[in-house]
Parts: sequence; structure tokens; C-alpha cells
Amino acid sequence: MIGGNESCTAGPVPMSYLACLTYILGEWTGVDHIEDYLSYAVYLLWVLFPLAIVFLLPGVLVILFYTSVLLLHIYKRKNEIKEAYFNDVWDGARQMLATLWDGHGRIWHGYELHGSENLPEGPGLIVFYHGATPADYIYFMARLLIQRKRYCHVVADHFVFRLPGFKILLDVHGVLHGPKEECVKALKKGCLLAIAPGGVREALFSDEMYTIIWGDRKGFAQVAIDAKVPIIPMFTQNVREGIRTLGGIKIFRSIYERTRLPVVPLYGGFPVKLRTFIGKPIPYEPNMTAEELTVKTKTALRDLIEKHQKIPGNIFRALVERFQTQKKDE
Repeated sequence: MIGGNESCTAGPVPMSYLACLTYILGEWTGVDHIEDYLSYAVYLLWVLFPLAIVFLLPGVLVILFYTSVLLLHIYKRKNEIKEAYFNDVWDGARQMLATLWDGHGRIWHGYELHGSENLPEGPGLIVFYHGATPADYIYFMARLLIQRKRYCHVVADHFVFRLPGFKILLDVHGVLHGPKEECVKALKKGCLLAIAPGGVREALFSDEMYTIIWGDRKGFAQVAIDAKVPIIPMFTQNVREGIRTLGGIKIFRSIYERTRLPVVPLYGGFPVKLRTFIGKPIPYEPNMTAEELTVKTKTALRDLIEKHQKIPGNIFRALVERFQTQKKDE
């Protein structure tokens, strides 16, 4: 019996390796003219490769999150911590992760932070626009910790606390899921606290028009009033151009509204320029109601967006800005 390799080299004109493999595959499958099907498959792969890349790149953030989780477990093991979450020994771990995330922000996005002088020396409630992912907030938190040695807690959606393996990451960074009493308590301790009132809905279903999606949410304003702290608006330029969602497809919105599960596909991961701008504080006024403070905060955030973001957002323009000369603080 003659093997496949022998049949390829038999005859006066030996076949190339590619032709040989095509011949063997054709013999094995029994499909005539299999080379035509292979050529079509290669063509489809070439056409769809860029599309596959834009859907795979957001996975880099997932890898970074779980790398952070792994580093925390190693740190915990090395230091033999039992009551770790109540021990300042985790400061070293926070600095380590801040360096990791700040390095990613610098290299991939040329990340800049402007207006940090607007942050109060004491407690304050930072209200920010939520991009498709919270990456810009993590870059902000890392830069703040490195440059100002200040730490900022954040309020996260309930589903984040159900993500496998995330517990240690959330505990070490003091991430809160509410309720309002816990937020007020953290502020009264003198902490900085950040919240995106739009939450997951704004992350998934806002778009390049940078529409603020808060609905009737005003609990954050009541928190600021109860804690007697200022509200500081914050916005990251081009955050929608880095990673976008398919939230404009109605079926995804319907699924989310019924299940509250963030099943909307993400795409992008583009190295666009990211600049976070911190606005002027809105001081505490004892006679202001939560409704009035909500309106005032939304107006301040919208002003930041209009000042620092060209609307509609454009991915190509944001990529060009990444490689332009560094912009002065505005």
C-alpha cells in the first residue's frame, strides 16, 4: 500500500507541500476540487480577521482584571494574611496594581489626568459618565494613587459582585454596592467616593453622542446631602471610542431590561487618546433638595462633555489624537 506522502512525491513532477496536503485532504474527505473550498475559506478568514480582532481586543481588559486577581492571591499568600481586608498591609498590593493599570493606560491610551486640583482635601462624591467599560475610572484611580497618594472608593453594580474570582479584588479596593447608608458612612470617614449614576444601562446603551442615561436616579444626590460633601463631576474624553457596544440593537436592550444581565457584545479596544477631566466641585448647600442637586450635577457633567468631547465621537479622530502632541491642561 502506498502512503499519502509517497503518492505526493511519485511521478515525474513532485507536488509542493501545500498541493500535497490538499491532495491528501481531498482523498480523505472524498470532496472533489477541495482546493476551491480552501481558497474560499482563506478568503473569508482574510476578510473577517479585522472583525474578529475588534471583538477580541476588549478581552485584554478581562485578562488584566484576572491578572490583578492572581497577583492579589500571590500577595496574600506571600504575606500570610488572615484578616487581610482590615489590614493596611494591602497598601502595597494597591500600589502594585495601580502601577500595572497606569502602565497599561500610558502605553495603550497615552492616558492623561486633568483637574485633580479640583478634588477636595477631605471627602467628596465624584460623579462620572460611564463608558462601555470602567477602564477609564481604573486609570484615574491608579493615577490618583500614584501621584497624590489618595485612594478613591467606588460604587459598583450588583452583578460585579457575582463575577467569579472577583471577591478579593473588590474587597481589597473597598468597592461598595450600596446601600445609601454605606456610602454616607464612607464619606463621613473622610473618603473619596465615586459613582456613575447611569450604571450598566448607560455603559451599554449610550453611544457616540455621549447621551447621559440616568433615568430618575437621584440617590447619589441624597448621599451627598446626607454626608454634607461636595459633588465633583468627572468625564473621560473619547471613552466611547475606545470600546463600543452593540446596544443599539433592540433585542439586547430587551434582554437586559428583562434579566438585568449585561449580555451586550463589546467591540473595539482601540488605542485612542483618553483624557480624564475633573470639573469644579458643586458645594454642599443645606437648603438644596436631591432633585435640584441632581439637575445641577447633570448640567455640570454635560458641560464637561460639551467642552472636552467632539460630538459625535469618531474612532479615527480619537486614534489621531493619540499620536498628536500632548495637550495642555484646559
